[in-house]
Amino acid sequence: MVASQIAAGEVIERPASVVKELVENALDAGATRVRVELEQGGTELIRVTDDGSGIPETELPLAVTAHATSKIETTADLDRIATMGFRGEALASIASVARVEIRSRARAAAAGAELAIAGDVADLRARADESGPRYTIAPASGPVGTRITVRNLFFATPARRKFLKTPQTERGRCLDALRDLALAHPAIGFALVSEGRQTLDLPPDQTLRARALAVLGPELEPQLIEVHADEHAGDHEGGRGLTLWGLVGTPAIARATASHQRLFVNGRAVRDRAIQHALKEAFRGLMDPSRHPTAALVIEMTPEAVDVNVHPAKAEVRFRDSGFVHSVVRAAVKRALLDADLTPTALGPLPPPESPSAPGPAASARDWSPLPGTGRAPSSLGSAPGFFDRPVPAPGRRLDFASLQSALQPDPLPNDVPPSGTVHGGSAHDALGPEERVLRPDPLAGVLQVHDAYLLAEDDQGVVIIDQHALHERVMFEMISARLASGNLETQRLLVPETLDVAESQLERLSQLAPLLERIGVEAEPIAPAGPGRTPVVAIHAFPSFLFEKRVDPAGFLRDLIDLAEARGLVPSQEEALREVVDMMSCKAAVKAGDRLTPPELARLLELREEVERSSSCPHGRPTSIRLTLTDLEKLFHRR
Repeated sequence: MVASQIAAGEVIERPASVVKELVENALDAGATRVRVELEQGGTELIRVTDDGSGIPETELPLAVTAHATSKIETTADLDRIATMGFRGEALASIASVARVEIRSRARAAAAGAELAIAGDVADLRARADESGPRYTIAPASGPVGTRITVRNLFFATPARRKFLKTPQTERGRCLDALRDLALAHPAIGFALVSEGRQTLDLPPDQTLRARALAVLGPELEPQLIEVHADEHAGDHEGGRGLTLWGLVGTPAIARATASHQRLFVNGRAVRDRAIQHALKEAFRGLMDPSRHPTAALVIEMTPEAVDVNVHPAKAEVRFRDSGFVHSVVRAAVKRALLDADLTPTALGPLPPPESPSAPGPAASARDWSPLPGTGRAPSSLGSAPGFFDRPVPAPGRRLDFASLQSALQPDPLPNDVPPSGTVHGGSAHDALGPEERVLRPDPLAGVLQVHDAYLLAEDDQGVVIIDQHALHERVMFEMISARLASGNLETQRLLVPETLDVAESQLERLSQLAPLLERIGVEAEPIAPAGPGRTPVVAIHAFPSFLFEKRVDPAGFLRDLIDLAEARGLVPSQEEALREVVDMMSCKAAVKAGDRLTPPELARLLELREEVERSSSCPHGRPTSIRLTLTDLEKLFHRR
């Protein structure tokens, strides 16, 4: 009895574990509807009723015998597990720590039967011992299917019962477990009744999207982005094919923890670090690194490609090729994010897009093109040399080397450009060469610089407020990253080296940073050896050309870089270290709050907003733009 209770502790942690195991058995039995009833959060009563195939009367004793109901017949089956349950230990574990009643009727049977058992089930074939019968079987009426009632959970192990949380907490965990199973099986109907009140009712035969919205909350729909992937390259040795469907939340609804990430593999809710890391990487630069995206991802693979027998509660899986899964998830989510409008709204989520036949403005400038003769008139602004006039590729393409080479070495801006103000006539398409012009409506009809820090512009959904520094920082980050992908940054030799006093402990850090400094175009070396009473001095002989043009102080930059390396523990061989440095370079090179921009610069910056990837946020994850929708404005002025 003690051995069976110890084994039960690995499978049955709390009432939610019972709900999960019993519902999974119902799914394996071919149920189309599953009903769960709870009392006191499941500690006093858990009843699961399904309309599956049922259990024959002669097999009821085996149902609560350890491993007698395993769906694994040979060792080879372990490599291709296609059922939710497969160990045959759930009912036996539950019965060892609770009072269990099973009423079931098989499809071919004229009537059903009920088995009642309490306590130890180590040897059910011995019908009696000193204390009397261990179980009883009696005829019972009822429809085809199975009803399992679990009472007084952990009555046989009182110490375990003391560690349960409040009934409200345990009820919430049972609800979460049922929601996970429901989301992974939209064809099945699920209902949850707690204390006589129905708290969940999901009809059968829902689409995956409808079920996901019902579980995640329909109020989140405007902030959810659909993700697709269908990769079958290299189907061999058990298969590397993978089908992915999911919904990911915009950065605006990111959470402090990963608890709002629901991951499913072959109908099983799992926790997997590779998938979670792929999600985080896809959102890199779009939100604060301490936040976690909201997501529901459903992955289907061949059973041979995933091992589900690696965790007592089947909560984790092991992929045959985790790198393949990681790359597919990351690429699919990143692609979906790039195609979406991630601009957050000031007062709430965007309204759902209107149907094509509905009157009113289009949902997004990305979704339509002007008919011939209906585009905006070309801008009357003349072109002015400078960074903002440098062409970049059309949407959907990465910045190339040719664009970047000119962009990183801007000509000085003219001094006779009129002061900033409202720009009429849209973005400055005439400042682009013919090969860079794009036939599309201007994304923003006009722009006004406010307090030399923010840009106020109109789009087809309302008003957009842009942080000029954050947006330009994102532009610079993408350009620097593209250049580094092609090689090292171009450098500018200094006529007179800049010098920097450093601590002795920082010399070793500077030596470790040498490969990284070479990549970004910084040449620095110590010129005064350390000694008693002498402070080490570092001379900077070369500096990135574009930072030099932006009048960034070389000594201050290197000091900040050393401080960053010490604070973050950067290692030059890590890609993360390079990203941190590019973040810092972008911040220093970008226009600042307080910098007055000329009309051509304003227009070009808004064009770049449409051209570069992930322009909705700066490299640190802060938003570059916030939208006040027409609905928001109507609410503010009490028009609705």
